[in-house]
Amino acid sequence: MSICIGNVKLGDGITKICVPIIGKTAEEICKEAIEIGQCSADIVEWRVDFYEDVMSTDKVLELIISLVDILNEKPILFTFRTKAEGGELDINEVAYIELIKAVINQNIVGAVDVEVFKGEKTLEDIVTYAKDFDVKVIASNHDFCKTPDKEEIKRRLFLMKEKGAHVSKIAVMPQNAADVLTLLSATEELHREYNDITIITMSMGQLGVVSRISGGVFGSAMTFGARNSEAASAPGQVEVGALKEIMDKISKK
Repeated sequence: MSICIGNVKLGDGITKICVPIIGKTAEEICKEAIEIGQCSADIVEWRVDFYEDVMSTDKVLELIISLVDILNEKPILFTFRTKAEGGELDINEVAYIELIKAVINQNIVGAVDVEVFKGEKTLEDIVTYAKDFDVKVIASNHDFCKTPDKEEIKRRLFLMKEKGAHVSKIAVMPQNAADVLTLLSATEELHREYNDITIITMSMGQLGVVSRISGGVFGSAMTFGARNSEAASAPGQVEVGALKEIMDKISKK
């Protein structure tokens, strides 16, 4: 199943590349956006939890407008990654929902990330709100401790779909090579057996790099690359230029 985020179609053709912005100040964020705008990124993720003024909704919205102008037609994925799932900050459920809804209301980002386990009704609430706007919802779950078994990975991805998300995303931490195979096997089975779910999966850390490079072969619609070797937002991200080159070679028949 393909899903359009802005002018980018996930699940159609070669796996798409998303590159995160992780600056702390408005100046750093805009500088990163200029650099990313010139690279091979298909989608740009703003990891707003890194932003020093993230708790000021007005400043967040003002900066998003600047990023849209800088990035031109590259869609923005707006993400507040909570500390519980590997992010920079804690935030209560009410503030989390209000911030994401405020961003959706501007109708200028391509998608928002919503953690499926942030609250019992958080994902459904935001999905319902987003229906009146041309903004997609990517549900997510990040396990920095382990790799669940294959059926549990599939269950979590299905749960996101059942709660209304347009895209289901999971990132897990492998303890060995078999864990990477577990993640890829779950991805392949979902992609092969179901045509109504768009998934993004990855295995983190050095062991999981192969999943970031070749995940598309198994059915993952998007991977995350770093602007440079110092700008990774999660362990195992590959520099976007090298990632693009390798993926192009893999995709050639």
